[in-house]
Amino acid sequence: MILVDYLPILMLVSLAMLLFSGFPVGGVLAGVGIGFAVLGLAIDEFPIQSFFLIPYRIYSAIGENLVYPAVPLLLFMGVALEMSGAARELLLCLQKLISKIPGNMCVSAIVIGLLLAPMAGVVGASVATITLAALPTMLEQRYRPEIATGAIAAAGTLGVIAPPAIMLFFLSDALEATIASVFLAPIVPVLILALVFATYFVVMDILRPRAASVTGDEKSEISIARYVLRGFVLPVGLILLVLAAIISGIVAPSEAAAVGAIGAAGLIFVYRGPDFSLLKQALHRTMILTAMVFFVVLGASIFSLVFRFYGGDDIAEGLFDGLAISDFQILLIILLILFVLGFFIDWIEIILVSLPILYPVIRDLDFAAYVGSAPLAKVWIAALIALVLQTSFLTPPFGFSLFFLKGAAPPEINIMQIYRGVVPLVAMQLMVIGFVLFMPQIVIWLPTALLN
Repeated sequence: MILVDYLPILMLVSLAMLLFSGFPVGGVLAGVGIGFAVLGLAIDEFPIQSFFLIPYRIYSAIGENLVYPAVPLLLFMGVALEMSGAARELLLCLQKLISKIPGNMCVSAIVIGLLLAPMAGVVGASVATITLAALPTMLEQRYRPEIATGAIAAAGTLGVIAPPAIMLFFLSDALEATIASVFLAPIVPVLILALVFATYFVVMDILRPRAASVTGDEKSEISIARYVLRGFVLPVGLILLVLAAIISGIVAPSEAAAVGAIGAAGLIFVYRGPDFSLLKQALHRTMILTAMVFFVVLGASIFSLVFRFYGGDDIAEGLFDGLAISDFQILLIILLILFVLGFFIDWIEIILVSLPILYPVIRDLDFAAYVGSAPLAKVWIAALIALVLQTSFLTPPFGFSLFFLKGAAPPEINIMQIYRGVVPLVAMQLMVIGFVLFMPQIVIWLPTALLN
């Protein structure tokens, strides 16, 4: 077999090795793509005309995609919510509202995780924010480190797939599904997970009561109504407004995200006063995050252009050729591959690089009869992929969120306490994934009901 037949495999091997080198992921992707294009030119297998397609590919990857303009706006929305202190305000609000419920701080952390969904495009930022906002108070109130860190790790990853998280934008684009349907698909599973997590922490607090805790002021000059308005209605209402606008199709996703960005900027002034330096910091952080995300997008577009030219799409299909296995078994293998990849690389590389490689196989899977239709099958698979990636970020010993949590936690919290805290939660995640696998109605009910 001639060298060109091995080039797609060599590209994947080179990419896998260089991803662990510490170089920026976008640079690695672009470098491998351009490097193998130059190699193809040298051996007369990559025409010079195709090489000049690379600049056009870079432009079309973002300039012609109507989904991507919403991403920096949603990132700013999440950054502004974080810097405004919305998480802290919500924590104070929930403490007052559910103070009589066992494990109320853990339940509050779960709700905060859902609130920070736009920021959850960057798992580490979401986990670190909740850790700084909630963990000191939880330890002060005598929560065991395993319980406190488990709640925060679960909350930090829960928002990764809670709309309007930016991961769902990229996932809908990768699977060629509508944004509205992919936004609606994970809502019921996320709510189930949140309810299961909250129930677990309530039961654990009942079974193993904490020692007498240090409590805050029982009375406050600020009324409960004002707490609810400031800490709950404003941030949650803003997120629901953006989500409803995107799902309804009344405005374009970028326009809905722009409303969310303006509203989040306003919350900075509501919570922190007329401090324009915070707004400037939020804009600066958004610029950095946006550059990081789209640098990976550009690198992935260059890599995929060269990879597909060499017939890389046939690699995934060849893995299953000749195997007497069902479509359901193939889907399980793909989900397992993505689960393992989630230990080592972030979701954006998986969705922009690994998923396109596997997509030809996913596209040929026939679940129309099982789910109800081919479009609904795509939505179902998208929800499964999102849930699997979210679980991988939470799973010891490599879960992304666990190391970010350890970095933001006080020194007395060790990694084994964090591991012990998340193991029961991972079991619950796998249980919910099993339900979604065998009862697709959990996912497709809401898109079907609202989008017909």
